[in-house]
Amino acid sequence: MANHDPISDMLTRIRNASEKRHETTKIPASRLVRNVANVLQQEGFIAAITEEGEGVTKQLVLELKYSGKHRQPTIRSVQRVSKPGLRIYKNNRQLPKVWGGLGVAIISTSKGVMSDRDARKQGVGGEVLCYVY
Repeated sequence: MANHDPISDMLTRIRNASEKRHETTKIPASRLVRNVANVLQQEGFIAAITEEGEGVTKQLVLELKYSGKHRQPTIRSVQRVSKPGLRIYKNNRQLPKVWGGLGVAIISTSKGVMSDRDARKQGVGGEVLCYVY
């Protein structure tokens, strides 16, 4: 089955794996998905990223993080903002703060995929891909 929105697929796989307390989850690899995963790792939501397979079957293996005695997921919620049917763009002054700065908005800018904090520092806006907290 063809996947027309790899970001939504990635977020759904992460959401499902964290709800079931899986250690890892596999996601079909692409450059955009890899960049979003790198932002999640930099912000502390994912422990590690590895690749397996070759060519078309290449997949990213994301190691999810949990905290506390009862293994509460670090990623409590992921929400897709900009969709293929309705793109959401914000300039650097309109970039959202997720949960008062506790969460992160992932932005696709002309300088690459980055968090909302980095986009504000660099003074660039772009497409708001998702919110993670």
